[in-house]
Amino acid sequence: MFLSVFDVFKIGVGPSSSHTMGPMTAANRFLDLILSDEWPRPSSGANVAAIKVSLHGSLAHTGIGHGTGRAVILGLMGEQPDSVDPDQMDGIIDKVERSGRITPQGHPAYQFQPKTDLVFDKKQPLPGHANGMSFSAFDKDGRMLIRRIYYSVGGGFVVTDTELETMRAKKKAPSDGIKVPYPFSTAKQMLEMAARSGVSIAQMKRANEESQRSREELDEGLDRIWEAMRSCIERGLKVDGIMPGGLNVRRRARSIHDKLQEEWRSNRINPLLANDWLSVYAMAVNEENAAGGRVVTAPTNGAAGVIPATIRYYEHFHDDWDQNGIRDYLLTAAAVGGIIKHNASISGAEVGCQGEVGSAAAMAAAGLAAVMGGTPEQIENAAEIALEHHLGMSCDPVAGLVQVPCIERNALGAVKAVTAASLAIKGDGRHFVPLDACIETMRQTGYDMSEKYKETSTGGLAVNVVEC
Repeated sequence: MFLSVFDVFKIGVGPSSSHTMGPMTAANRFLDLILSDEWPRPSSGANVAAIKVSLHGSLAHTGIGHGTGRAVILGLMGEQPDSVDPDQMDGIIDKVERSGRITPQGHPAYQFQPKTDLVFDKKQPLPGHANGMSFSAFDKDGRMLIRRIYYSVGGGFVVTDTELETMRAKKKAPSDGIKVPYPFSTAKQMLEMAARSGVSIAQMKRANEESQRSREELDEGLDRIWEAMRSCIERGLKVDGIMPGGLNVRRRARSIHDKLQEEWRSNRINPLLANDWLSVYAMAVNEENAAGGRVVTAPTNGAAGVIPATIRYYEHFHDDWDQNGIRDYLLTAAAVGGIIKHNASISGAEVGCQGEVGSAAAMAAAGLAAVMGGTPEQIENAAEIALEHHLGMSCDPVAGLVQVPCIERNALGAVKAVTAASLAIKGDGRHFVPLDACIETMRQTGYDMSEKYKETSTGGLAVNVVEC
């Protein structure tokens, strides 16, 4: 099993990797399909003249709050998650709504009226996954020419219905055929390979990555990921005001940051100083995400604040930090994230928030333990501690917005990650519950969890909080 660090960490826009970035990518794929030879063209030579889209399951229930409809429109206009300009998105959407047409580059104009051609179907879920989408293309006489079903399976990953069936039948991901020096798919295999080879988890992950690209390309890519994360923190610490969506939730990261800076300058004793900085860094990222800004999936947008916060904590409180340490952190975190995704899920719509913030905390704990000098066994222990203490966490966003309780959950996820790394480093790596057992428990817990607690906003806080 090989899942690249650049699949785990993807630069995109908020507020959701599964509900925003995934649908945008699915729309991109459908545009590519229209121009391809992968569908049988009628003998009459009819051409695509109109497009319709329906959203199902969790995408239908929380799609408005997550900006899913907006993402579909942007994707059909040819915009991509890693390159779309957040400042231009409203203008692009307004153009489509006024004209009733989409005009992606390299295509003719297609009819598309968002009010009628983009349907949030809450009654009919699609069978493959909770995040299902159906894209259809029609000729000028209304005859369907193409229909394709896509699933957004978490972290911005998108597969067709046939790809999903193949993956499940073979129990393999599309990348499983890639040959790498250290092909571990479980934590047990990872530890065994580390013991045999005498190299660290980060070194094994680096060797796997360098089998696909040069060392220079890998390091440049890792530095680009951290720069995007760092920039997101900086933007979040400078902006205040009300976040969009109608809940009137106010940004708090800037005001908390200003207070922490004042304490720092006055040399006042604060026994919770590290936790406070962790929290404000995480909140800054997730407030940016909630506002639709540029973020990095880590491993999802809803959990995007945990890993940047702990890396910034590493810079802030560890005098021996350096750029190579950040690279090793990201490689180690990606190794653990790949194992979790391969054996369970990082999708809140599949397994609840334990799959998002829980996975992020496990990855962050592993990365931090690595740069603190942890052995492979201590690193695996750190990931297990962090994930274990998120088991059972539901995904119940109020009004379908990635704001309450998501922003604070990232802050607490970062705190748990640092605590888990510290506990593991103080031990010898021996512990009772293996990481693999914890991951399997998370998978089972998620599939046993009621659908109303899995990103549908039909249970939990979403129905017990009076909306403003």
